[in-house]
Amino acid sequence: MLKIDTTLFEEIVTQEEFQSLEKGCKGYFGVEPSGRPHIGTVLVTGLRIRKLMESGVRMKILLADWHAMVNDKFGGNLEEIRASGEVLKKAYEIKLKGLSPEFVWATDLIHKETYLESMLRSAKNTTLSRLKRALPIMGRSEEDAESDFSKYMYPLMQVNDIFELDVDVALGGMDQRHAHMLARDIAEKMHRKKVVSFHSPLVGSLKGSGRMDNFQKMSKSDPGSAVLMTDTPEEIGEKIKNSFCPMGESKGNPLMDVMRIVIFPEFEEVKIERPTKKGGDVIFKEFSELEKMYVNREIHPLDLKDSVRRYLTELVHPFQNLYED
Repeated sequence: MLKIDTTLFEEIVTQEEFQSLEKGCKGYFGVEPSGRPHIGTVLVTGLRIRKLMESGVRMKILLADWHAMVNDKFGGNLEEIRASGEVLKKAYEIKLKGLSPEFVWATDLIHKETYLESMLRSAKNTTLSRLKRALPIMGRSEEDAESDFSKYMYPLMQVNDIFELDVDVALGGMDQRHAHMLARDIAEKMHRKKVVSFHSPLVGSLKGSGRMDNFQKMSKSDPGSAVLMTDTPEEIGEKIKNSFCPMGESKGNPLMDVMRIVIFPEFEEVKIERPTKKGGDVIFKEFSELEKMYVNREIHPLDLKDSVRRYLTELVHPFQNLYED
């Protein structure tokens, strides 16, 4: 029976199915190469890939070049997309040092003789309205798809990746839930195995993550909203200094998101440095302990910001030369 720390994930569909799998089962994570990655793409996902591999899952990382082209990344220039993919591969190799995930390009899947037939059979088992509901997985709306029909094909491509890779486990952020549920729905209709879906939490924009339906995630297209893996200590410090961090509020606070999703899973204990007159330094082993003190206004936002800055600087440091040969 496979075991994993379920607190690392926002949702698992389903835990019982995962526990029924055996060591050596196959899993995958798909990612669009689209420029300099931020901490959510590499740190959050990388740690969870590591945990899945340590639990016994043989993970593949799909460098989704054709998906990025459909999604207009780099203006649809595949050469630039693939160059970005090579850098992304290097980032995951750094993060997953000591492990050996298999890297697969979407190009290799698309060129398989079975790919088109498999995608058409999947299309026969869903509807246009179902595909429209899945468009948010690529950050697109129905209006975008109306002027570019390839956008409607994107969710089917993602479902087909799962089938062609013949995986048992799919990892993605909560924004990928629609694709995974579509794959499970189509698999049931086609009498294929359903992929166990692991959904990681999303890190909120440093400018303010919002709540519920208004949630804004980190995005490298908005420089002030995200910490990039290549940011210098000075750049990280400036971004954290200017970040949204309301006193006494945890929900909707992006720095509390970073603490919960990024920092606490990486360290056995987390220290908040405070002036002696404010009670001195505090060491936490669980995020819930920090959250309680912050909500009670026993931790000042400036002290929280300084701690986030220190830990992120340490985590990002190994990636400083990501774009050097």
